[in-house]
Amino acid sequence: MHRRQKPSAPEYKRDLAAHGGALSMSHNDTRSFFNFSQLVLSAGHLKSSPVLKHSKITYFEVEILDVQSKKQICIVDKIPPSSTLLDVKHKFHKACPQWYPSRVGLQLERNGPYLKDSINIQSLAVSSIITLYFTDLGQQVGWTTFFLTEYTGPLLIYLLFYIRLSTIYDQVESTKNFRHPVVHLACFCHCLHYIRHLLETLFVHKFSGGHTPLKNMIKGCAFYWGFTSWIAYYINHPRYTPPSFGHRQVSFAALTFLMCEAGNHFINVALAHQNHSGLKACFPSPTYNPFTWLFLLVSCPNYTYEVGSWISFTVMTQTLPVGIFAFLMVIQMSLWAQKKHKLYLKRFYPEVRRKAAMIPIIF
Repeated sequence: MHRRQKPSAPEYKRDLAAHGGALSMSHNDTRSFFNFSQLVLSAGHLKSSPVLKHSKITYFEVEILDVQSKKQICIVDKIPPSSTLLDVKHKFHKACPQWYPSRVGLQLERNGPYLKDSINIQSLAVSSIITLYFTDLGQQVGWTTFFLTEYTGPLLIYLLFYIRLSTIYDQVESTKNFRHPVVHLACFCHCLHYIRHLLETLFVHKFSGGHTPLKNMIKGCAFYWGFTSWIAYYINHPRYTPPSFGHRQVSFAALTFLMCEAGNHFINVALAHQNHSGLKACFPSPTYNPFTWLFLLVSCPNYTYEVGSWISFTVMTQTLPVGIFAFLMVIQMSLWAQKKHKLYLKRFYPEVRRKAAMIPIIF
């Protein structure tokens, strides 16, 4: 029988070390794998480290051409995407100081509409270069100046005729003839009408920095100032004859005039609150104030009350110049009401579709 030969001590230690080392390595690998799997399960899906993107702002160049000759006037460069057209106009004014931003009209096409100052320049861009056509709008005035000038004139002109200046009327007739009470009442109503307009221009209406050509203000002043002179001359004339139906006609017309003036004021206040309330835009709805109930029938009750004031003033004074002025006001107000009614239909169709523009059924 052969006996197993025992390994020598050095060999035995070497084999034991090798076997133990193998066991130790196997145990460490298992432990490392277990820890790694636990880490993966707790962390979820592996995500790659985010790549840092370097943001680069794209600037625009605005090429401005003359609308008539198509010649290049200048190039306004380095326009940020967040800029508005008003910013472009200010930079254009720095390059061409003779054209103020208020008198600069810019168009995308030669026969297209003028672009609003509030429009974002990025919305016009097809590429990095934007071509706009320039038109000199002429001397401009602010809307506040426009209305203050237009309404101050009739107020002062009527008072000049009311005091019967010697350069206008014969002093002998002025001292002999007695003034009918309707003359004083007409002066009060006329002044009240234009004082209301002036106060509303200053404290009610909010104009967003817009401008209008100076020639429009001249036309408006010529119309209002000229008609006021004609109206005031006849009503304050020493030979003026009172209305046919006397006190009853005057009282009824004066009461109607005052109601229309009050209604016009409350409607303007409601419209100003609706446009600058900061809430979602919606069509003005009637309130507890009875003067605002006209919103149920028409979309532009301020024009309805304005026309009512001049019709009642015509009945109260019974003069031809006032009648002609009231007739022209009806035409003008109806045109403005139709234009505004179409805008309301686009914005508030369900609320406005069954309303008239200015006068129920007729307009």
